[in-house]
Amino acid sequence: MSPVTLQRPKSKPMMPGPAPVITTARLTLRPHRLSDAPAIAESLSDFAVTRMLARVPAPYDRQDALDWLIPVTSGVMPDWSLAITGSDDVHIGNVSIELRHGRWHLGYWLNRYYWQRGYMSEAAEAALERFSQRMPDIPVHSGVFADNPASLRLQEKLGFRMTGCSEIYSFARNTMVAHIETVLQPGALQQQKVA
Repeated sequence: MSPVTLQRPKSKPMMPGPAPVITTARLTLRPHRLSDAPAIAESLSDFAVTRMLARVPAPYDRQDALDWLIPVTSGVMPDWSLAITGSDDVHIGNVSIELRHGRWHLGYWLNRYYWQRGYMSEAAEAALERFSQRMPDIPVHSGVFADNPASLRLQEKLGFRMTGCSEIYSFARNTMVAHIETVLQPGALQQQKVA
């Protein structure tokens, strides 16, 4: 007779639920559609955008966009990947909160022609606010390439704090790049808004 070992079932991590539609003063953040492929390909075929992203290859074309969109739009992933659109529903960028290696991670990009208008700050803050309503006790990790001070300023404005530095591979640059790691602790976004 062998002893029976009682094991607690492994608990599944909490999930935020399906990606929402979020409306801000100037933007609508919505789940992606397959019809967004041409706009995504146009934005990410610009090396000024892709050089700051770790996992996006260069050159980037419509098939790359479709390869990314099919799993994103399938509804089987726990991640939030939200299209950033204006009042005309034209896709101008992406803000995502993805589960990677057991941690939630903020990622984003914006078509270069919409830079320096505050759109990314508005979109990222709205996505993080909604995420924190659903997952109030969960830190959100992110990071920037060391040669992207604008993105680091955006994260600091949102309440992210630097936690370290490493090197990660950039597919667009085809090399290792210095990367600053950041984290937004639970409640830090609200504290930053009050300050």
